Amino acid sequence: MNIKQDGITDNAGRLLWAGFTAILAAGVGFGVRGGILANWASEFGFTGAQLGSIGAAGLLGFCPGIILGGLVVDKLGYGKLVFAAFLFHVLSAFVTFGAMGDQPQEVAFQFLFWGTFTFAVANGVLEAVSNPLVATLFPTKRTHYLNILHASWPLGLVFGGLIGWTMGSFDWKIQLGLFLVPTIVYGVMFMGQKFPQSEASEKGLSFGEMFKDIGILGGLIVCLLVGMFVNFAGGIFNPDFPTWIGWAVCVASIVGIGYVTKFSIGAFLMLVLFITHALIGAVELGTDGWIQNITGNILTVEQGKILFVFTSLIMFGLRFCADFIERKIGLSPVGLLFVCSILAVIGLFLASNITSFGLAFLALAVYAVGKTFFWPTMLAVVGDRFPKSGAVAMSLMGGIGMMSAGLIGSVGLGFAKDKFSTETLEATNPAAYAEYKAVDAEGQDVTSKFFVFESGALDGRKMGAVKEKLEGGEELTEIEAAAAAASIEGDRKTLRADAFIPAIMAVIFLLLIFYFKAKGGYRPLKIDEA
Repeated sequence: MNIKQDGITDNAGRLLWAGFTAILAAGVGFGVRGGILANWASEFGFTGAQLGSIGAAGLLGFCPGIILGGLVVDKLGYGKLVFAAFLFHVLSAFVTFGAMGDQPQEVAFQFLFWGTFTFAVANGVLEAVSNPLVATLFPTKRTHYLNILHASWPLGLVFGGLIGWTMGSFDWKIQLGLFLVPTIVYGVMFMGQKFPQSEASEKGLSFGEMFKDIGILGGLIVCLLVGMFVNFAGGIFNPDFPTWIGWAVCVASIVGIGYVTKFSIGAFLMLVLFITHALIGAVELGTDGWIQNITGNILTVEQGKILFVFTSLIMFGLRFCADFIERKIGLSPVGLLFVCSILAVIGLFLASNITSFGLAFLALAVYAVGKTFFWPTMLAVVGDRFPKSGAVAMSLMGGIGMMSAGLIGSVGLGFAKDKFSTETLEATNPAAYAEYKAVDAEGQDVTSKFFVFESGALDGRKMGAVKEKLEGGEELTEIEAAAAAASIEGDRKTLRADAFIPAIMAVIFLLLIFYFKAKGGYRPLKIDEA
């Protein structure tokens, strides 16, 4: 790796590592939060769906950050957006720390949800800067350097996991607050730097010209998710939030895109890439938000944290190897994505059947290898094939992935856990189900929802007490043992359902391999060629 030779500016190395540190801060916060979900369930009594909603906020807030940031980054400049991200990161800590154990559950939920949401906004703004910046700095090796940039994400997860593993006895606020350390570092590294312009900006392309390849087809995916995002966020703030508002925003956004692009249909390949990245967001980040909790439930909490650190280390190391895979093994970016999809399917099915710590290491190693190259390689593909789109397409793709992870992945996995666990417990031990089902303050059953689907849920505080008793070596009653077994079986079925997403992705990538082969092979394009 020769950064000076590969980069187009003298400070390419410093800018690369500044972006690396910025995404590291995001990974640390995300990793710590995954480890303290059990703390929040025990302290506040949240259900799986409620925890999933908080986890979703850590992904959904990314949407306005990266999309709006990507739209204005060339006009406002990278420095101003980095400063805004820094302020959002600091603000998120203060809001999240407002949650107290003696508050009503609804109040604590709002603090945690909106604090997590603000943290995600900061992460989105940073990616709106980092992705197009690195793609511009290293135009001949986008896949390699975007994977290096995003190696900081699993490294942040490693640090976050280690914090939970070694500081689990500390207050969760102390654990979470440590993400502010890399936040300060990236602020200093970006300070006073000169930034290059993207190829599209240098050629003076208008915003409408940058958006033409996205067009109405690509915009439709973005706008549908934006409409869902508005309704979801509105529903968290107000249970009676009218859903027509989100769909009105969706329609208005599509019309706006049509007007800006002179009603360009857009590239069909861009549509396919957007849909596929939505699946990637759901299976990679949605699963990342839950995997530590799931493996910790099937095995032990400490083992779940060790496994999380282990898989994140695998991702960190492998993301430095993308260039080697391309040059030595001969896999194109699309070929690499196809192989990774197959490995992700195998890994998730293996993980759903783990019975020991050793088997868990094997299963999650396969899954980690599978998910390693998804996100940065997809960004490289859209940068290679659609150079006119500049920062816009990368930002929209990142927003799509994060919205999907929040609206489909995180919430969907939380719902699946509630559904499979309650169905299993109700079928195997009705008395235990009556004891451990979640109810509200008025004694009414709590309903877990995902789109048009509904299910019962188990009480997070009661299930947390059973887990603590089990890990403490205490003997469980028949009802407690039934509840614990049902929760574990629910986790296994959740992972099996999750495996269908990368299976669909594998089919899409295989078709893309045939598509590029018919066009003479995959290669990056210049603006004039595109």
